[in-house]
Formats: sequence, C-alpha cells, structure tokens
Amino acid sequence: MRALFLLLVLANIAFYAWTRHLAGPDPATDPSPLRRQIDPDRLRILPPGEVPQRAKPAAAAAGAAACLEWGSFTLADAPRAQAALARLALGGRLTARQTEEHAAWWVFIAPQGSRQAAARKAGELKDLGVEDYFIVQDDSRYRWALSLGVFRNEAAARERLAALRRQGVRSAEIGQREAVVPKVWLQVREVDAALEARLREVASGIEGSELRACPLTS
Repeated sequence: MRALFLLLVLANIAFYAWTRHLAGPDPATDPSPLRRQIDPDRLRILPPGEVPQRAKPAAAAAGAAACLEWGSFTLADAPRAQAALARLALGGRLTARQTEEHAAWWVFIAPQGSRQAAARKAGELKDLGVEDYFIVQDDSRYRWALSLGVFRNEAAARERLAALRRQGVRSAEIGQREAVVPKVWLQVREVDAALEARLREVASGIEGSELRACPLTS
C-alpha cells in the first residue's frame, strides 16, 4: 500500500514537470500572448482620447476649380467684354453662353425723325465716349430712336441712365418696352481665388454687369 502511494506521488510530480516545462503552451490559455506578436516592442496601448482619427477623404469639390460667368451682354456689347478679359490670357478656359432674356425696360434717346438726324446724334454720343448704342430702324413708333440698353428691370435701367448722365448724355431717358433680347454670358472655368479677384476687378469696369457662379447643367 505504501509503495502504491509513493508511485502515485511520483506520477503526479512527473506530470506536473512535463506540463510546466516540456509541453507547449495551450493557445487558449497562453500566459504571454504579446511575445508571439509581430514586433511586440512597437505595440502601445493608447487611452481613448489619444486614438488617432482616420483621415477623412477630401470632398470631391475641394479640389475642383470654380466656374464663374460674367454678363449679361448684348451681342453688340459682348466683344467689348471679351476685350476686357484679353489681358488675363484665359485661353481655352473662356467660353460664351448665349441666352434670351425678356427685357421690360430700356434706356433710349427719342426718335430723331430721320436716318441722318439719328446718325448725327450717334456722332455726339461717340464724342462723349459712349459706344454701346444702336439706331432703331424698324417700323415702330421708335423708328430712328437710339437705344442705349435694354434691361429686365427698372433698377438696372436707372443705373445705366445714371452712368450715361455722368458721361454727359442729357437727352437719354428710360421707358418700358417688352422685347426678347439675345444675351451673352462669358464663362471662365478653373477659377481659383486669385483669378476670381482679378475677374471681379475687370467686371467692376462695366456698370450693370454681374459676376456669378455658372449655372448647373444636367
């Protein structure tokens, strides 16, 4: 009986020694998992406040350049506006968009009675530095009047009239006249902040014009 007891004790000691020093660790109860990681010395546990935020992808619009359009100009006025933009050397970034606008107001000089009289009045306008006009030649009651601009609203017409007054034109007036007028918008693409500032400077040189974002296209 004593011999059997000693054999059981020796068996337990041998089993303990084998499990403690000779057998490999049980993966489910591994006491030192960090030593089996890749580059464990580089691992660092961060508190919640120090967890780096994942970089957000930049918005698509952030890298996209703006599109601005300047107008609107009559077909006769558009070349003057294009000439004003020439010094910016825009190249292929500059395009033109033609629209039709319903004009309800215009600035004009009353009918002169004949082609020759209208031509003399046109000469007086040129002497004052006014280039944006045309002689009305249709068979309406305004035949041989001189149109100095057509506008969608009265405020814009009055602004044009005030500018003409500053140039010394005294015979111009404003009135209502329904008409569909072809207009041109000059569009500039790939506009950054520096170019926008230069465009606004150029646009300020033509009173009544507007610099705005290009309309969305479908």
